Amino acid sequence: MTAPPAAVELKDHGVDVRLSDGAMHYFNAYWLRDNDPTSFSPMTRERSFDIFHLDAAPVVDSAEIDGDALILRWASEDHVTRMPLSWLESFRNGARRPDPADLPRKAWYADHYPAIPRFSFDALMTEPGQRAAWIEALIVDGLAIVTDMPDTNEALTQTANLMGAVRPTFFGDYFDVYTHINPTNTAYTAGPLELHTDTPAEEFAPGIQFLHCRRNSVQGGESLYADGVAVANDFRKRDPRGFELLSTVDVPFFCEHDSYDMRSRQTVIELDRYGEVSGLTISQHMLDLLDLDQHLLDEYYPAFCRFGKMLQEEKYVMRFMMKAGECMVFDNHRIVHGRAGYVATSGERFLRGTYADRAEMRSTYRALVSEGRFKA
Repeated sequence: MTAPPAAVELKDHGVDVRLSDGAMHYFNAYWLRDNDPTSFSPMTRERSFDIFHLDAAPVVDSAEIDGDALILRWASEDHVTRMPLSWLESFRNGARRPDPADLPRKAWYADHYPAIPRFSFDALMTEPGQRAAWIEALIVDGLAIVTDMPDTNEALTQTANLMGAVRPTFFGDYFDVYTHINPTNTAYTAGPLELHTDTPAEEFAPGIQFLHCRRNSVQGGESLYADGVAVANDFRKRDPRGFELLSTVDVPFFCEHDSYDMRSRQTVIELDRYGEVSGLTISQHMLDLLDLDQHLLDEYYPAFCRFGKMLQEEKYVMRFMMKAGECMVFDNHRIVHGRAGYVATSGERFLRGTYADRAEMRSTYRALVSEGRFKA
């Protein structure tokens, strides 16, 4: 008779464990000790064990399989670890912990307006399922419309607070878009506003933008939106070298007035950890003097202009009139937005805006759709 293959084998720095695929998988002793289920507080859901306080490196003295768990006894401390095999399965190949907020982006084009996901203010306030669907739309489509917003300042705060906290910028917690007598921003005029992302001069620009339309009775002033993911993905196919330049060379942005002088360097095309396009940072009125090597500019400027012209092609730009009581919510690192010029004396146009962070939005989504690691 041949003895059955061992289910656990001790190694110099850890153990090999046979898992459901029939293969042996190695786990490091430090990792096993640090991630013992008892190392985490069920109340705070944080790690309560401090591996820095061990007198010596963790060494497995003995290991065995008991039912559905790996049992470890340690050589240098009086402690027994019981680790579920099902939990080890998730980490057997060094894979990232599954993230319910890691959803694929869906590119869209100029005809997208009728299909923009829409959610009523009251439903978002009262129904967790609607909040989850709203945030999912923001992750996948990059924008959504909240309808039936009350004509109050508080309504905007309440909406932003559904996914996180209001994220201040150097403009303050909120900004009001209407015609200013002494404007400090192109948005505060009646002139056209080119497609752009907001506050590119910040080192970490806010991720989610809210624009609550309170009044809109002017002649003109169409809202313009385009999906930076759709344009940049097509640019990658049309102009591979231009795409490489815009996604790897950072350029300076600025925003300056009497009381602030904000500066940053960003790539125009933003890539995620998979190398996929996640968005843009672009603003002609906040692009600083390009301080790149002049020979590099021989390539960079033409590529930048080709992309900028492509961004304005009819195929990509969605045009519509915002209605009072609507709030556009969109990913400020993905969706470029602008406005056609309007006649300031023809009526009233008033939008109130604010921001939240993408990380907080994704955090809220995870809490809404998953049980996490510690919920009973």
